[in-house]
Amino acid sequence: MTKKVLVTGGAGFLGSHLCDRLVGEGHDVLCVDNYFTGNKHNIAYLLTAPNFETMRHDVTLPLYVEVDEIYNLACPASPVHYQADPVQTIKTSVHGAINMLGLAKRLKAPIFQASTSEVYGDPQVHPQKEDYWGHVNPIGLRACYDEGKRAAETLCFEYHRQHKLTVRVVRIFNTYGPRMDPKDGRVVCNFITQALQNQPITLYGDGTQTRSFCYVDDLLDGVQNFMALDNDFPGPINIGNPVESTMIELAETIINLTGSKSELVKRPLPQDDPLQRCPDISLAKETLNWTPKVSLIEGLRRTIAYFEDLLSKGL
Repeated sequence: MTKKVLVTGGAGFLGSHLCDRLVGEGHDVLCVDNYFTGNKHNIAYLLTAPNFETMRHDVTLPLYVEVDEIYNLACPASPVHYQADPVQTIKTSVHGAINMLGLAKRLKAPIFQASTSEVYGDPQVHPQKEDYWGHVNPIGLRACYDEGKRAAETLCFEYHRQHKLTVRVVRIFNTYGPRMDPKDGRVVCNFITQALQNQPITLYGDGTQTRSFCYVDDLLDGVQNFMALDNDFPGPINIGNPVESTMIELAETIINLTGSKSELVKRPLPQDDPLQRCPDISLAKETLNWTPKVSLIEGLRRTIAYFEDLLSKGL
């Protein structure tokens, strides 16, 4: 059945891939973005599609549209961007959630909320399950994002309990792939751009801290499976790849894949940077019949090809 679907943050990395899918499935898609971190190039080729339209709008302001389904992905997601204007980051998470949940309530439309593994902070439980409450510094440099997303989850669950709204909350773990911003400061972007230019690869700390990396296609499979459920289970559900890599291992893999001459250099670890981050995806397996399929090597190859193309064009 064709739906009218709103995607906030639709010109961003994840949002543009989601718009691709929804347009390809024949849905009428409204992409909303204020282009703080979103990029028009990510959605440019969709503009000729008759079932796609875009609107410049900030979700901290009310939005009055008529849709059947909402995906709320609007928020800067990398420390470089969300720390550039921390007050606006909190507003985007909290006011944005209030506005989108209010819209969903009026329309009686199901809403997806993009939460994050950052709600777990620097975890003292490993791997992280959904029933873990986290270990977050509420006044640290990352708190504008961490606590903003935690508050957005609270809002979702109160709308679900009080107004019987269908909400789907996904805690997204490190996701990567084409259309990432080369300058957004996330580790995959940093390592690939540095390696392709034979620049020193910057490791923060001793390089033994771990992350798990999920390719964008796998993530969106899980998101869409969740939205397609025929019950009112709100989550939260972890979506990510449970295979851990140290930062040194990731850097060496990218050096090998790019044939780079880059050397590793170490810098101090930023405040509150987690030492371990890995999802327990048991709930996603059981509830969504979902597991990631794309290996890190294959996903990195696709992402490197995208960055090579960007660099060749001087972008």
